[in-house]
Amino acid sequence: MDLTLTPEAARKVEGFLNEFGDSPEAGLRVAVLPGGCSGFQYGVDIDRAPEGDDEILEQSGIRIFVDPFSAQYLEGIEIDYVTSMMGSGFTFNNPQATGGCGCGSSFTV
Repeated sequence: MDLTLTPEAARKVEGFLNEFGDSPEAGLRVAVLPGGCSGFQYGVDIDRAPEGDDEILEQSGIRIFVDPFSAQYLEGIEIDYVTSMMGSGFTFNNPQATGGCGCGSSFTV
């Protein structure tokens, strides 16, 4: 599976993992969930360990967990972390998305 964390996103995730505590199995969970204005929405969270059927990727020393349902929608995605006057957060550049909405975390395939 091809999923990219930008350097800024990787730095932010490292900070979250450091706050999470000393758990060598911990990593970033990236998921696609039904819902949002356009049909699907992204989810990111820090997880203590992968689930049994997760795909496990590693980038910049960060473990990334993706469940089988989400993997089909996350191929080729780039995850960035941006800060602007409107706030800060993770953004998703998904080449598979055919549409989206103004919230930036909901998409259509």
